[in-house]
Amino acid sequence: MYDIAIIGAGPAGASAALFAAKAGKKTLVLDSDKSMTKRAWIENHYGMTEISGPDLIEVGKKQASKFGAKIVEDKVTNIIKTDTGFQIEAEQGSFEAQHVIFATGALVELAEKVGLKTKPGTEPRIKTVLDVDSAGKTNIDGIWAAGTIAGVSVHTIITAGDCI
Repeated sequence: MYDIAIIGAGPAGASAALFAAKAGKKTLVLDSDKSMTKRAWIENHYGMTEISGPDLIEVGKKQASKFGAKIVEDKVTNIIKTDTGFQIEAEQGSFEAQHVIFATGALVELAEKVGLKTKPGTEPRIKTVLDVDSAGKTNIDGIWAAGTIAGVSVHTIITAGDCI
């Protein structure tokens, strides 16, 4: 049983994993390798002259792993509420966690399947986001959202900062 399972390893997911693991939480990151950041070229991060999206994602995953987060490349297909937390079903296996953080960027299909409430996005290419409070809490107790899916800007440095 993990304390926190994070769906997505882009800027928001890897940042959430980094801070959760650093705080001593048993942390799992499930990533389908579909981050929109993989298509980016980034020149606006403090402390870096430039970096490709794929390289930024790999650095984020390495940082989270360094503090103990387990990174698993797998596509989550369903999340089921249980008496002790959540059963997370993926294509290659299943996992248990007390809490779940959605950090799936522009991908809302799984969130909608699970029953999370959505609302229209406010950025040009982001049609739908999760309906969350200011702390990222969704309508299902124990499920949170961070980054673009929580309505935060798609700019990677802002999205990553949403998890702090």
